[in-house]
Amino acid sequence: MAITADDLPLDNSFAQLPPAFYTRLMPTPLPDPHFVAASGPAAALVGLDAQQLANEDFVAVFSGNRVPARAQPLSAVYSGHQFGVWAGQLGDGRAILLGDIATPGGPMELQLKGSGLTPYSRMGDGRAVLRSSIREFLCSEAMAALGIPTTRALMVTGSPQPVMRESVETAAVVTRMAPSFVRFGSFEHWYYRDKHDELRTLADYVIKAFYPELAGEPNPYKALLKEVTLRTARLIAQWQAVGFMHGVMNSDNMSILGLTLDYGPFGFMEAFDPNHICNHTDQHGRYSYANQPPIGHWNCYALANALLPLVGTVEDTQEALDVYQPEFARKIDELLHAKLGLASNREGDREFLDDTFKLMQDNHVDFTLFFRRLGKLQLQAPETDAPLRDLFIDRAAFDAWADKYRERLRTENSDDAARREAMMRTNPKYVLRNYLAQVAIERAQNGDFSEVEKLLSVLQQPFDEQPDNESYAALPPDWASHLEVSCSS
Repeated sequence: MAITADDLPLDNSFAQLPPAFYTRLMPTPLPDPHFVAASGPAAALVGLDAQQLANEDFVAVFSGNRVPARAQPLSAVYSGHQFGVWAGQLGDGRAILLGDIATPGGPMELQLKGSGLTPYSRMGDGRAVLRSSIREFLCSEAMAALGIPTTRALMVTGSPQPVMRESVETAAVVTRMAPSFVRFGSFEHWYYRDKHDELRTLADYVIKAFYPELAGEPNPYKALLKEVTLRTARLIAQWQAVGFMHGVMNSDNMSILGLTLDYGPFGFMEAFDPNHICNHTDQHGRYSYANQPPIGHWNCYALANALLPLVGTVEDTQEALDVYQPEFARKIDELLHAKLGLASNREGDREFLDDTFKLMQDNHVDFTLFFRRLGKLQLQAPETDAPLRDLFIDRAAFDAWADKYRERLRTENSDDAARREAMMRTNPKYVLRNYLAQVAIERAQNGDFSEVEKLLSVLQQPFDEQPDNESYAALPPDWASHLEVSCSS
């Protein structure tokens, strides 16, 4: 039997926590809500069909205009460090959790982002705009298709209600999904208020619900910190390997489950520059591409500090944190070897990897196209290198590098066909470039949502060739160099 909008099988485990952890409230309705887009794979996770989400009943529910009978709407409180500075109490300033749905993989929470004012809105208006909602929707599903841990996006609804950002825009709501939206900042909130009982209650909830295997550890809170640190290290290695830049790695935007959380001024690397800053608001480059790994470590320290009263000693917290750097190094090494089609680790590989990225930086080489085209390199046929070679300004420098690369491949008797197949499964052809999102957004702002649907379809198969969609893998046009994203995104 199909699930109806009014009878969504919702529970709400977070609502079982004491009232201090959240505020119960209803979403604020939007005038004349309409359907924008839905994700089939995300819908399937919670037993829904993307086509049924377009009907007016689901649009009403997922725009906040109607609340299902079993929903227990609430907004959670948390705090955090923003750009390295303690910001105090934050919380769900424009998000309301409807509840969670049981799935074969465990409960999945449904959260409305942009659903109106909450007690945690501070100076905000509680709304999201169509522009940022489409960006989050597309990138959430693109990252999932890339195999990177992330919150999901079920659908986007829009409304003609005006919302002021840098200019007047229109309102939208994106329905996000995740097993949990608990953040590092959720623990910081109680630590900085010296509320150790609440801190323990939250930690016990997270362990019981999401890390039950840790409950039997001699020190389950130390084990929790260690596991979250490992997950964070692996996550950021995956970001680096696809050239993804989060843009706002504040501690309140770090998931306790190791998921990519809160898509604002994100970007995918194009002309390679390790110091690239994707967030126009980030004047000092705290969250540049190169800084993401150490900032991930910094945020784990912030979590460790918050958990110290439970873990017990500085030595134990440090021991849990010490897994970050070796785990990141292991994972990024594994991913970069795969991206280069190297099946083994050899002496000198680290230097070769460094030389590769230095060459890419010197030549402003497009990150995604370089690795994708590299998969088609033929060991015995340098004359076929043209598509790859043409990405470089200094062709002689590329030729010298290619000679070294071929020499390295020969040390492991690399087979062209097998290597190509493996690299095509590792290096995506399609990522959510800012200009692609901008084209879809501008059409949507004019009432045409077809490009959002088309782009979603392309991004859900990032490793496939898709001959009919070659234009989505092209170098960005000149006008795209003027695009900027900021915290308002």
